[in-house]
Amino acid sequence: MNLKFYYILSAVVLLAAPSFAQTFKLVSPDKKNVVEINNTNSLQYSVSSNGLTVIHPSSLGFEFKDEPAIGTDMTITSHAEHSVNQTWTPVVKTKHSTVVDSYNELKLSLAEKSGPMRRMNIWFRAYNDGIAFRYQLFGADKIGDREIIRELTTFSLLAKAKTWVADYGSYTSSQETEFQPKNLNHITTKTIAGLPLLVELDQNHYTAITEANIDNYPGFYIGSLKTDTGATDKIDLVTKLSPLPGESETGVKARFTNDLLTPWRVVMLASSPGKLIESELIQNLNPPCALKDASWIKPGMSTWDNWWSGEVKMDMPTIKKYIDLASAQHWPYMLIDWQWYGPFNKPEADVTKPAPQLNMPEILAYAKAKKVKCWLWLYSSDVNRNDNFEKAFPIYEQWGIAGVKIDFMDRDDQQMVNWYRCIIKTAAQYHLLVDFHGAFKPDGIIRTYPNMITREGVLGEEYSKFSTRITAGHNTTLPFTRMLAGPMDYTPGGFLNVKKDVFRKGSPTEVMNSRCAELAKFVIYESPFTVYCDAPEHILGKPGADFLINMPTVWDDTKVLSGYPGQYIIIAKRSGKDWYIGAMTNDTERTLQLKLDFLPSGKYTLSSWADVLSAPQSPTRSKKAVSANSVINIRLDTAGGWVAKIMANN
Repeated sequence: MNLKFYYILSAVVLLAAPSFAQTFKLVSPDKKNVVEINNTNSLQYSVSSNGLTVIHPSSLGFEFKDEPAIGTDMTITSHAEHSVNQTWTPVVKTKHSTVVDSYNELKLSLAEKSGPMRRMNIWFRAYNDGIAFRYQLFGADKIGDREIIRELTTFSLLAKAKTWVADYGSYTSSQETEFQPKNLNHITTKTIAGLPLLVELDQNHYTAITEANIDNYPGFYIGSLKTDTGATDKIDLVTKLSPLPGESETGVKARFTNDLLTPWRVVMLASSPGKLIESELIQNLNPPCALKDASWIKPGMSTWDNWWSGEVKMDMPTIKKYIDLASAQHWPYMLIDWQWYGPFNKPEADVTKPAPQLNMPEILAYAKAKKVKCWLWLYSSDVNRNDNFEKAFPIYEQWGIAGVKIDFMDRDDQQMVNWYRCIIKTAAQYHLLVDFHGAFKPDGIIRTYPNMITREGVLGEEYSKFSTRITAGHNTTLPFTRMLAGPMDYTPGGFLNVKKDVFRKGSPTEVMNSRCAELAKFVIYESPFTVYCDAPEHILGKPGADFLINMPTVWDDTKVLSGYPGQYIIIAKRSGKDWYIGAMTNDTERTLQLKLDFLPSGKYTLSSWADVLSAPQSPTRSKKAVSANSVINIRLDTAGGWVAKIMANN
């Protein structure tokens, strides 16, 4: 590890507080991003990038139950600056094999001038790809829990700016909906917008608001104080915290006794939407790996039993069929989904005993002979009831289970956030990977606990079974929105590809995009544990199946070559010496120019799979010699795609 720290002590506590500076400016290492803090009248911050104001003066602070709000009538008693320039190696390489972590940090210590004389600390960080800040709160004079009613953090932006909004309508949801293009003016008091919130200020300035390192604190959403969508110059986006169970939107959001650190509030910044995808800011804002030994954590592809392409058939032949598919495609995993332990979400559910028709030792022996490991699905209530996970997880380790997929939490209040962490830590003790479904967005925890390898919290491919919502426009929006937060278990791989006008929801499940668009998802979508959704009979021997043999799910480098939310995207990713390229378009047919100037010097062979227009299940495969000087024109069908693998000739 190349690790360099630079510390600058730039202030001490002053007794004569009014004489101390109340305005500060923090600049990113490349001097392009600036956060300014002003405490002249009330505590505010603003953010600019390349000379353009992104976040106009916005408030900071908290409201509490049975005590005054904090954030006004305070003085900055001390500040300390701190710079870091380091690189670190992730256990799970979601984007890069080496991550650069370089920032300038400012810590402000504040105290009220009168009244309760409460203290609060705030850390600000300026990175080349964004700004982040977090609070530290302390115990009160009354011994016991303090109760947060509202976080007063706001984000003031131009109301005419374009955004992509996922309005979940509730704080208790699976966070599965579309990110709709609107202007910021459409966000009102009723909006409960999920994160990340992508904003386009102009063609050269993009930002995404999200959070990182959520611990002992609720998830946050975006709303505003506007009651309508009428025109205004600026809009103050407000922080909406997920209430504790039983509390209303105006009730208690978090309880703490002393020394509470909030998650980082993150303002990602870039000159193009694709650069946001390449950013490692969210992981950089999380602590290093907490596991002493993480060598057992192995990312990879997985098959998924017959939930997807037919009705549930929880029997031995079906499970073995999907193990065979994993083996044939050289994938390391097979996921045994719901009903493997019989009744679920019921008091009598037993997550340590397979259903009567299943012979688990035989299944696991069969899988081992095929060099495949199994995952198990679990209903969250069955996991938590009587602390069943503490009994089940060591049993799963004895069986040789690779991981657990836990479903139907559908909350991100403070209690649920803490439950996630408890499950993740316990799973790590027994060498189990974790995939949360019915889940809230990721926050970079994969750096600290890399066994938390993926999660849902996305409107994914399963919706093709019972809706018409998985459109090409949705698929090309996700990389620029939901995926900015981290891995998403979208479960791609539908091989019954049809045109939109003939699509029919049902089973076996069709998808309304081309085969090459489906293949491109395995390159474009980030998920170190990638679950292939379709049935063996739909993939084996079919066009494009060869592209997915030995498919990587982690990457040494990631380059977004071009794209725009809801229109198209083209990404190149490197695994070892091999490059994979994926391209997708919306319902508009288009031709993209692909420059291979990201390749090192040398000679390469490019194998590509391309759409055959109006034949969505019949891609053509071709090979050609290429170099870093090559330029290729890619023709994409409506709802189409293109994929390639580039290998060096040596």
